[in-house]
Amino acid sequence: MNARRMRGVYVVEFAIIGLLLFILLFSVLEFGRLFFTVNALNETVRRGARLAAVCDISEPRILRRAIFNAATDSGASSLIANLETADLNLIYLDENGAVVASPGDLTGVNGFRAIRYVQLRVENFTFDLLIPVLGGSITLPLFRSTLPRESLGRHAETAVPEITPC
Repeated sequence: MNARRMRGVYVVEFAIIGLLLFILLFSVLEFGRLFFTVNALNETVRRGARLAAVCDISEPRILRRAIFNAATDSGASSLIANLETADLNLIYLDENGAVVASPGDLTGVNGFRAIRYVQLRVENFTFDLLIPVLGGSITLPLFRSTLPRESLGRHAETAVPEITPC
């Protein structure tokens, strides 16, 4: 065999194997990012439901804190790309699991006193892939956390409840 011809074969072999190696490397990194995002979204709904169970119903900072932002920050999450408070759905449920129609009504039977559970959901969140060859996005499944209500930022329910700051 001629040594010059063999050098060309080595370059071709490296190009093929190198391409496969880099695709594998980027795929492993993308799956790591995907698993991080899934775990962070699970923590987001758990954290948000916990805050909603103990904070006042009308508190606007609950959802901002749930997506790992400071209480004064608005906009996208500082931890999860493309996650905003508009992606979160906070609902209050009665003892049968039905949605409470007017949770802010302090005196009505179907209002504040009917709340027994707090639920936070993230639906249709899209994860954008950065793999050079494939690209695209993946729509992640529903993330949901339901917790029993606690104080909801108020004291005893005998009179008009007093608001406790969160």
